[in-house]
Amino acid sequence: MIPSLPARRVFLWVCLCWTCLADGRLPQLHISDNHRYFVTAEGRPFFWLADTAWELFHRLSVDESSFYLENRAAKGFTVIQAVALAEFDGLTAPNAEGQLPLIENDPLRPNEAYFQHVDAVVARANALGLYIGFLPTWGDKWNKKWGAGPEIFTPETARRYGEWIGRRYRDAGLVWILGGDRPVESDIHREIVRAMAQGLRKGDEGAHLISFHPTGGLGSAESFHNEEWLDFNMRQNGHNPEFTGHYDKTRLDYDRTPIKPVIDAEPIYEGHPVSFNAKNFGHSVAADVRRPFYWDLFNGAFGHTYGHHSVWSMHAPGRAPVNSPILGWREAIDEPGAFQMGIGRRLMESRPVLARIPDDSILVPAEFPTVVPGAGTRRFAATRDVAGTYAFVYVPVGRSFRVRMGFISGPMARVWWFNPRDGVAVRLGDFTSDGEREFVPPTPGELLDWVLVLDDAAKGYGPPGTPQTLFPLSPR
Repeated sequence: MIPSLPARRVFLWVCLCWTCLADGRLPQLHISDNHRYFVTAEGRPFFWLADTAWELFHRLSVDESSFYLENRAAKGFTVIQAVALAEFDGLTAPNAEGQLPLIENDPLRPNEAYFQHVDAVVARANALGLYIGFLPTWGDKWNKKWGAGPEIFTPETARRYGEWIGRRYRDAGLVWILGGDRPVESDIHREIVRAMAQGLRKGDEGAHLISFHPTGGLGSAESFHNEEWLDFNMRQNGHNPEFTGHYDKTRLDYDRTPIKPVIDAEPIYEGHPVSFNAKNFGHSVAADVRRPFYWDLFNGAFGHTYGHHSVWSMHAPGRAPVNSPILGWREAIDEPGAFQMGIGRRLMESRPVLARIPDDSILVPAEFPTVVPGAGTRRFAATRDVAGTYAFVYVPVGRSFRVRMGFISGPMARVWWFNPRDGVAVRLGDFTSDGEREFVPPTPGELLDWVLVLDDAAKGYGPPGTPQTLFPLSPR
């Protein structure tokens, strides 16, 4: 029987893309020697800049997926977080090719046509240099709380499904993410997650790193930090714009032992009802997603995940809205915050990565610490490398502040202002690296953020954020 046109298109794309990968697969990812960062097999730093696209496999066609992935690759993203058994009626509502993922909702009877579609999207992402943050299932398939379900996993079926999907994607460029925004409330929930991790390890022969995506306000460490299969910790610091009580938790996981890398895999999305309360707080904007980028990274995260409220669900005309999205996904992918994530990535990669540590002691507290380092949306944060060759200070508001200069390794510090909105760096001057020095942001009195960059002048580092030719600086 001749396959349908969509099925033939998927098949041809899979053949083309996997042939390309066979000639030059994405490098495997590993944990760095200091257990803080990701590196490739060659030891090169890998910056996790993810986009949240939970419904990618479920709601977009092959052509739509390609359009979306090309957009993200062009903006400098490196990871796409997506789910095989999706949240929104993922077992009962067919994908864009008219296929359901399982036969009779049996996780031991995957539908080959559905997973050929997933194959094609994964292959296209990899061909563009994008890894998949791959969730084998959304959490309502093992814990129905807050979800449509139905619950289909037991420890035994989770292990066998994990082994099957691990074997299928053994050679793909991806990181496994278990969980899926559902709480771990019982021993059986823990056993299901552990069993799926064991299955993945057996199926892909240990080719990929594994983590766990928790529910809002929590991290994987609360339930699984000491588990051997958990290679790194994920947090969901949640859809709140305030530092205190939310993004400060990244540092808690950074300080845990044994040491494991940590990342915020779900901060506030752009265009999202702030704190799930649009009536009182409205919808978030680019500034609300920039602040968590720098708060998380400067408090020890090895990378960052961005999201847009219209993109994670792939909202489109005619599709039931989820919690008041204000754009369709095609328009939302070019919102300012998405460009500014790439700008932030360039800043972080323009200085040595693997020895960077959080260090707020660079900042001199004001008479009232709620002013500096501050609180809420006005929280300053600082990071540096262990050798003192550079430091970054995130400045969320146009308020003067003081810095301890003595942490710089050489006698002179070269100082820059870096604009996180457009990526422009301006050299402020060279100053002796002793005592304290006051700095005033270029936009005093305004709620506009900046990054102060201090370098050991003898190192000869270039302007922060260079080179700037990999992906576009501005949406306009």
